[in-house]
Amino acid sequence: MSTGVQDKRILVTGASRGLGSVCARALAGAGASLALMARTEADLAKVRDSCARPERHACLPVDLTDFDRLGAAVDQAKSFLGGIDVVLHVAGGGLGLREPLLSSSDFLKLFTLNVLVATEINRRVAPGMVEKKSGNLVHVGSIASSEATASVGYNTVKSALAAYVRSLGRELAPSGIVVTGILPGGFYAPGNSWMRLESKSPEVVSRFVAERLPRGFLGKAEELIPLVMLLCSDAASMMGGCLVPIDAGEGKGYVTP
Repeated sequence: MSTGVQDKRILVTGASRGLGSVCARALAGAGASLALMARTEADLAKVRDSCARPERHACLPVDLTDFDRLGAAVDQAKSFLGGIDVVLHVAGGGLGLREPLLSSSDFLKLFTLNVLVATEINRRVAPGMVEKKSGNLVHVGSIASSEATASVGYNTVKSALAAYVRSLGRELAPSGIVVTGILPGGFYAPGNSWMRLESKSPEVVSRFVAERLPRGFLGKAEELIPLVMLLCSDAASMMGGCLVPIDAGEGKGYVTP
């Protein structure tokens, strides 16, 4: 069965590890051409070389929070791919900032990585999508977008990202652009925070699984791929502004109008 991303030109942020690397390999295997962005060139090259048809994919090492360099990298992506049909925003995280009374500078770091990077890329990519009246902007949020399950800082910026997706989705829908977000719960991916926590404090992970996960085990990044594929495809046409939970029953909140 077709995944709907064959020959799509896709920009992936946070592509050097974790969910980003898993998505990159899956999208490449389904026939997409990719521009892979993250900070470290060597790690990006490993991901590209592990993808199907590596010659179709570009490595663009860049500090995503340096907006001048980010703009140049987006231009490189457009040039290499011949345009951008989809942006998959995977980059994000809590940066280890768990204090409840964060300084304004630490909050700004979190907000920049989790929200402003996406807004800056979208600002530079969306006009081309408007011109051709099609495109997909897919954002990886968190269950923390809708309930206070993590740190104060992380909950706050992921909630802001959800508001951005919902609002931008409505604004761009008349132009044929589908803006979406996924809200994952905990899952394992190569080098991600859950893998590191499992290595450092396995008892914490075991307690989390026992208390929060009805099926009794933590998910894997590969389980998110079918949803990501859908949202990157033309089949997502009715999903504009939608935020889709994928948390294996971890969440306890209701979504209300």
